[in-house]
Parts: sequence; C-alpha cells; structure tokens
Amino acid sequence: MLLSAIQQKAKLYANEFIEVRHWLHAHPELSYQEFETSKFIQSKLTEWGISFQVKAGTGIVGTIEGIEPASRIMALRADMDALPIQEENTVSYRSTNDGVMHACGHDVHTTCLLGAVKILNELKHAWKGTVKFIFQPGEERNPGGASLLIKEGALENPKPQGIIGLHVHPGLPIGKLSFRKGRVMASADEIYITIKSKGGHAAAPHLTVDTILVAAHIITALQQIISRNNNPLSPSVLSICSIQGGHTTNVIPSEVKLMGTFRAMDEQWRFKAHTLIEQMVNGMAKSMGAEVQLHIDIGYPTVDNDAELTENAWQLANQYMGENNIEETEVRMGAEDFGYYTQVIPGCFFRLGVMNTEKGITSGVHTPTFNIDEAAIETGMGMMAWLGASASL
Repeated sequence: MLLSAIQQKAKLYANEFIEVRHWLHAHPELSYQEFETSKFIQSKLTEWGISFQVKAGTGIVGTIEGIEPASRIMALRADMDALPIQEENTVSYRSTNDGVMHACGHDVHTTCLLGAVKILNELKHAWKGTVKFIFQPGEERNPGGASLLIKEGALENPKPQGIIGLHVHPGLPIGKLSFRKGRVMASADEIYITIKSKGGHAAAPHLTVDTILVAAHIITALQQIISRNNNPLSPSVLSICSIQGGHTTNVIPSEVKLMGTFRAMDEQWRFKAHTLIEQMVNGMAKSMGAEVQLHIDIGYPTVDNDAELTENAWQLANQYMGENNIEETEVRMGAEDFGYYTQVIPGCFFRLGVMNTEKGITSGVHTPTFNIDEAAIETGMGMMAWLGASASL
C-alpha cells in the first residue's frame, strides 16, 4: 500500500534528513544569494539520478514521473533563503555565517521537500502522474522568488494542476498539521517616506520646518486610514517600523526617513488604501511646509488556498496522520510569496507543527532563538511525498 510505503521510508530516512537539515541550518544564505544551498540540493538530486533545471539564479525545478505521467501533474514547493538575524541558539549546528540565520524554518522546508523527492523517486512505480518540485530562492525579499520563477516558466512544460507548500508553525505542537480553505494570509506592501526641509537650530524652529514633528504627525495620521476607512470585518495593518533622522539634541534635521509595512486581506481595499496613504502623506507634509517623497513597493498578494485542492489534501492528511492530529489554520496577517502561485494555479499552503513545550522549543519565527523539534522532519517529508503522489483536483 502506497501510504504505508511512504510512512516506512519517511521513518527510515528521518535521521539522514535531520543531518541534511543540520547542514542547511549551519550554512544559511540571504535571499537571492543561496549559491551554496543550491549547489547542495543539486548534488543530492544528481546523486539520486533526478534531472532538474536551474532558474532565477539559484532556484531549482525538476520533475519525477510515475505511472501514466500525463494523468495528473502536481507541484511541490519549498523556499530556501535565510534572514539577517544573529543566531543565539547554542546547538551544534548553529549558523556559521555571522548575522545570517534560518530563523523562519526555510531549512526545514527544503529538507522536507528533498526527503519527499527521494521517497517519490524510489516509489515512482507505485503512484500515478507527475510531480514537479520547486526549490525557490528569495521568499523573504521583494519581488519574491516565486514571481521570478513564474516569469521563467517554472509552472509550464508541464503545467501543474495544483501546487502544495508547507510552513513550520512554532505555535502548533509536534505531530500535528493544520489546513485552511480560502484566504489564509495577507498581502504585504512596503512603505518608504522621506521628509525634507532646510533644517536648522532647535532653538529657532520658526526659521525652518521641523521634520521630526512632520514625521510624528504623518505616523499618527496614517493610523486613521485603517481605523476610519477599512471595513473592520476585513483585517488590515499599517505599521511604521523605522524612523531615521537627527544625530544630536539641538539640530532639527533636514531629512527624516520612515519605513513600514501595509498588510491587507482584501485586494480591492489594498489598492484603495495606497491612494489614501499617498493623499494623507502628501497633504500632511504640504500643510506643514515640508517636502516629501513617498514610495509604496507593491509586494506579495494574499495567499488563497483553493477549496477543492485543500479539502483533498486535508482528507489525505487525515489518512496519513489521523483526524485528531489535523487542525484548522488560523488566518494571519503574515505574508508569503506562495500567493503568487495561487494567482496562477490552485494552491494549498499548510502548516507543520514544530513546537515542543517540554523541550523548551517554543520560540517564534524571525527570532534569534527559533528552532524546531526535529521529529517534525519525518512528518513533513512523508506528508509532502504523500500529497505529491496522491493529491488531486
């Protein structure tokens, strides 16, 4: 039986792929710089006799054909870039690259997909269809590696009927998965504001324009866009996360820079908000006598899980894990460039539980102490293989 065969191989290879994860975790690379990571993955695929193509610089795309290859085509995706964070874990496999860390679990995602590829290749006589696998660069940085791979034809020749991806969930206990139909993650846009005046002495503010004060008014006023324009039933977040300006106590700086993020669960409201932000920023600066430059860097779209594909994957997960180990993913304002794939073909983005409170493994993603219970690797690689071999629309 295919299910038990996949489970047995996932168990058999679990320790091997924990070591793979250790290598990846110890050698993190930033977005679009995943050169050694890509070489490592390519070496494994070559060792297993699996053909592939390199796209978008460091991305890797390949296929495995089972019985009746044209009967069903499903894609599996993993991201592989790291974050500019200094790791504080004291594990033997801690990052060897100063200031760079796999703090979002992309090393786990890559490991699970590599494991799934090995399992699927060894069992290709036992499942029908074709599995396309995608190792993707640059998930953590605009324009998003997914968008680049799509432009380079990663979803063509052959075109998958659907695509599946997983993400570690530090709030979900080990041994559990979670799924959700429909919209599951927000869009994400970056906001850059530069406020300028001639600057001057802090004791004579009437002779200049106080860029710090203008910035303060803009930051406060921007919150009104959310609180008084957005439908409260549709979540939205606007956060200014960086203020840069001034170097001493008695000089009004000639320039202040703000940076922030705008998240939305409604694509129509998202672009309406862009107009409101532009009007607010320009109007406020003009009314206070300052010059202003605004740039909204349009980022990732919402992640929309196809109802039919997700229902099918959910039921397959019940078979693999048992219904009591499958939960519903909460809607979150985080963003993922997996959303680009779901704009082109049906997608399913699910969560892999990695938390173990008894072992003290509870840190969130994007923190310097993030880690996982590595028993999740057996679950993740087996589940990805099972979905690759069985999921359908």
